[in-house]
Amino acid sequence: NTLLPRPWSFRRDNPHARSTTKYKLQTPQPSMRLYTSLVSFTALSSIAPSSAFAPSRHTSHAILRSFSTRSPTSLSVIDTNEYAQRNVPAFEEWATNCGIQRMEGLQLYSDDGSDYQVFTTVDIPAGTTVLYVPSGMILRASYVAPELKSISNGGVQAAIDGLVRLGGGAYTDDFYLFIKLLVEYEQQENSGFYPYLDMLPRLYFNAVSMTDFCLECLPPLVFSLSRDKRVRFDNLCQCLQKVDIISDQLKQNKDVLRWAFNAVLTRAIYNKEGQGDDAAIVPMCDMFNHGSETEIEFAFDGEGNCMAYTTVDVAANSPLRVSYGSPTNPSFLFARYGFMDDSCPATFCKIMDIPKTPDNVDVGLDPIKMLFYHDTGDISEEVLDVVLYAKVLGNVKYHPDAPTFKNQFYQAHMSGDLATKQAIHEQFRYETLGEVKKHVDSFLKNLDDLEGKSDGKSFDEHPRLPLILAHNEFVRQTFQNVKTNLDAFLGDSEQSGSDQWGQDNSQWVQDEGQWGQDDGQWGQEEGQWGQDSGQWGQEEQWA
Repeated sequence: NTLLPRPWSFRRDNPHARSTTKYKLQTPQPSMRLYTSLVSFTALSSIAPSSAFAPSRHTSHAILRSFSTRSPTSLSVIDTNEYAQRNVPAFEEWATNCGIQRMEGLQLYSDDGSDYQVFTTVDIPAGTTVLYVPSGMILRASYVAPELKSISNGGVQAAIDGLVRLGGGAYTDDFYLFIKLLVEYEQQENSGFYPYLDMLPRLYFNAVSMTDFCLECLPPLVFSLSRDKRVRFDNLCQCLQKVDIISDQLKQNKDVLRWAFNAVLTRAIYNKEGQGDDAAIVPMCDMFNHGSETEIEFAFDGEGNCMAYTTVDVAANSPLRVSYGSPTNPSFLFARYGFMDDSCPATFCKIMDIPKTPDNVDVGLDPIKMLFYHDTGDISEEVLDVVLYAKVLGNVKYHPDAPTFKNQFYQAHMSGDLATKQAIHEQFRYETLGEVKKHVDSFLKNLDDLEGKSDGKSFDEHPRLPLILAHNEFVRQTFQNVKTNLDAFLGDSEQSGSDQWGQDNSQWVQDEGQWGQDDGQWGQEEGQWGQDSGQWGQEEQWA
């Protein structure tokens, strides 16, 4: 096999190999081994599968039954130790035998036998079905739930009821899949899904896998997201105690429980075309890694079969990637999946002290849209709108017309009256940018304090700490670029003095020519400050 070009995809599981700098970018080595399928299939030019990609729905069920009724041939068990080897070759053979089909040239690549990605060795035109997974191979919550309840004496339903009482009603689908993986795990080689389970990653770097000290080194937003994942895991483990189809010994094995939880958390997909309101784990489709720029999307047909198809033309020797979530919010990806996407063009501005009221949301309070841009230090229009509306206009007391400014701005925003919005922005531009600068300065100091906590700590004891430091450094660089722009406009705050912010409005609200610099610097149309959410800020695809 020839050396492939550097694939810029991001790994779901192990984002670094004892490195403290680059964590997600992998350069193939000439000695790497490619594990490929035993059977190749012809590429199709449309999303709908032809007969070549549509075996009988009973094919996979029959083969799964043959796996589940066989006697173990050894004392082999699934090793969930973090550094245990994943058995990918056996998984690929199992997938082919069970009816999963992939086009010619679609291969799994790994440079270390632990972290895998999908790439193509042939050119693929847009709209080509590259992978077909029959319905019988898919772990679907709506199918798993009645199956589990049918072999339970009420324990599964009692666990679900307990989860709802704990406020976890939104995670019942995940809980069913969590229980299903544990049931299959206890069967070991008697499970029809044994080859799939033995392929799953063991090593994760997300919130549930961090030490308590690692959590203390996280900035507020990613800390909040990480704590949410930890609480969810604890709640599922607590409710699992009521499940009567899992042994008491397994219920106390936190290592296996964490492994199963992370498998569901990082591999289940939601809200795909034709999927409906259902969570699903789709073997082989879950081998596609995340990319800020993507080539693959999933769709389900009327019979529940899943297909992966290309959305763009793909050149040979290129990775095939899907989106796990918004490319403008690396903190969400970091907390859930455990990798740092340092190709993100922007990051949430981290302003978290503005209440989520309906009017604030209308004006633009949304972490997907309130962005600081990494390379340029630009500020999205939504940041300026929300800070002006919620902080500046909400606190102005010294202008006789102040009570009307906030309402005028809101009405102008909702009606699309850009001229009025711009006029109010110009009148209070200095105060608005001053509020943003105070936030930026405070956050940078917080990052310094968090970095100081890690001094002298062992990466062997806290193996996720290097990734946390990389995340924090990415955020620091972004905020520093924003600060440079703000300082250029506002001047050195230390020289201007602390009393600069509280002077009479007649001093600050002066002629537009003095305080409101050219639109080209601060106040352009949404095209500069707030890129369309369809381009930059989609809802979290996998969460």
